Amino acid sequence: MAAKLWFLAAAASLALSSPALAAEGATAPDLSAANARLTAILDKNYPALEALYKDLHLHPELGMQEVRTAGILAQNLRKAGFTVTEKVGGTGVVAVLKNGVGPTILVRADMDALPMEEKTGLPWSSKARATYEGKDVPVMHACGHDTHVAYLIGVAQALSAMRDSWSGTIVLIGQPAEEPLKGARAMLDDGLLTRFPKPDFGFAAHVTNLPAGTVAIKAGASSSASDSYSVTFHGRGGHGSMPAATIDPIPIAARFITDVQTVISREKDPAAFGVLTIGAINAGSAPNIIPDSAEVKVNLRSQSPQVRDLLRGGTARSAKAAAMMGNAPEPTITYLSGTGVLMNDEAMASAATAALTPVFGKGLLYAPASGQPMSGSEDFSEFVDAGVPSLFFGIGGYDPAVLADLKAKGEPVPTNHSPFFAPKAEPAIRNAVTAIVLSIVAGVRPTPK
Repeated sequence: MAAKLWFLAAAASLALSSPALAAEGATAPDLSAANARLTAILDKNYPALEALYKDLHLHPELGMQEVRTAGILAQNLRKAGFTVTEKVGGTGVVAVLKNGVGPTILVRADMDALPMEEKTGLPWSSKARATYEGKDVPVMHACGHDTHVAYLIGVAQALSAMRDSWSGTIVLIGQPAEEPLKGARAMLDDGLLTRFPKPDFGFAAHVTNLPAGTVAIKAGASSSASDSYSVTFHGRGGHGSMPAATIDPIPIAARFITDVQTVISREKDPAAFGVLTIGAINAGSAPNIIPDSAEVKVNLRSQSPQVRDLLRGGTARSAKAAAMMGNAPEPTITYLSGTGVLMNDEAMASAATAALTPVFGKGLLYAPASGQPMSGSEDFSEFVDAGVPSLFFGIGGYDPAVLADLKAKGEPVPTNHSPFFAPKAEPAIRNAVTAIVLSIVAGVRPTPK
């Protein structure tokens, strides 16, 4: 999840409650036979899935550059019996399997990596490089999307082998460019819901730094809205010794960086969630040259329409005021990308909790709709907002022994987007496949309208 993610910190931050309480009054389906059958399928297929994960980790690709990854995914989905279409929304993959009368179900995995250097020390560490915003950069799967591609293939294999356990149509999505929050929208704009069977509901999962073996379900709002902007301040360049003959955009940008924080500290309700981050400053080339422009990149996070509007409007107002104070032209404010709050369908969250608790036991973690969403963002929300009610699982990926050792040393657990992020593929891939496939077999779905 872009600058993400789901359940990144301790599970306690979500005020996790008992799954039994969430499913009070509901009878969990008996999935023991289906689970045993699925386990046998995974036992057979898992070694190849882990090998594929390691290969993808060695060869990460940035958003809209996932040509190799998409090709590998498409090839494996065809082998599983799906009809596959490539290059949807750029490098996206759509695979369809029809299996009688029933709902159309979307299952999505994201494919892209991040422009950062890997420091995990894993034997399959990435040494890849790519071009990002015109610069040569290292590339790393620091958000677990390599495991996601592997679990999507595992889901395809299992559903194909277990056709007698479900009916309907499965639409699998290999989504590009989740990190810049552009890929879901690109696929929708390329006709995802018109060129292919329109899903009635959907599922997705994301690996986190929760303990391996856990599966987390958050009812209702589960992650934050995100909005990113480029703010370019325009000045008049000149000699560093003659500032009066120039309009220096650097102090204007500095004023903006300071002043815009008061939108958070003095305008936003202290009880409401909102984050404003300055992620990049680009200006100048030499100490004795005053440049003619300065760019500041801003990221906003919110969990309500009111705060989202406040942060957006406050950012633009602060930028224009800073330019005015510096006697400079009005700045150029460019919207880069963004997405809304990801909403998990409450009926699906409750039904999945009831169905999966017998499978995962205490490893199934449930947070009610009243629980605080995570601060990260996820553009799977674009599919939900387009009319596909869904359930998004958090999948624990860190060895409990590693977590205990880090705690004993007083060291933080690497989060998604850390250069040290190294989730265990086993059992993360298995658990993602299990949670999604058994939810489909159990008939988890939204409340009929």
